[in-house]
Amino acid sequence: MDITLIIKVAGVGMLVSIAAQILSKSGRDEQAMLVSIAGLVVVLLLLVREIGTLFDTVKSVFGV
Repeated sequence: MDITLIIKVAGVGMLVSIAAQILSKSGRDEQAMLVSIAGLVVVLLLLVREIGTLFDTVKSVFGV
């Protein structure tokens, strides 16, 4: 695993939190929630590739 994945997740988290704070302070709570959900989906999409690689590695180690 590379450190770039951790940096990407942290970057997305910071951007989403800043955008959600700005939107909630301006009275747009629904849009702030949508931004938070979109950020969660982006992070999950980043992690899906790594989880697939992990499963392939486990399969090759145990010979399944």
